[in-house]
Amino acid sequence: MNHFWGWFLVAWGFFLILFMAIGGFFMFRKFLKVLPKKDGKSTLDWQNHWVDSSRHLWTEETKALLKKLVLPVPKPFRDIAQHAIAARIGQLALERNVPHITQQLCIEGYILATPKRDHRYMRTFLAKEGIDIAPFRHLLS
Repeated sequence: MNHFWGWFLVAWGFFLILFMAIGGFFMFRKFLKVLPKKDGKSTLDWQNHWVDSSRHLWTEETKALLKKLVLPVPKPFRDIAQHAIAARIGQLALERNVPHITQQLCIEGYILATPKRDHRYMRTFLAKEGIDIAPFRHLLS
């Protein structure tokens, strides 16, 4: 009986350390985003700026497209991912001085805001939706 409890405590300690390390990793990443850069604003400050400044450029169609694009993201992280991608799309829209965010701009911003490992999903999503990927091929490679 004592032998079982010894192994149980070792396994419990291992899992506890493992989960604390995983949580610490994500907290550290969040901490790095909050640190101010040379211009005095952090990454999160810039994301909030781009989202707030471009809020009037979004249409119902592009909002719905963005929601479809972030569906593969796990639910606990979906809002954060959607905010970061919307910030990148808003940045592109404001830099290009467009009257409203289009489907093309939404897809381009999504590709630029996501890591390359997610581009495979993007290709299948665009094919399923019947959207030509030719204009985005240089971004997907």
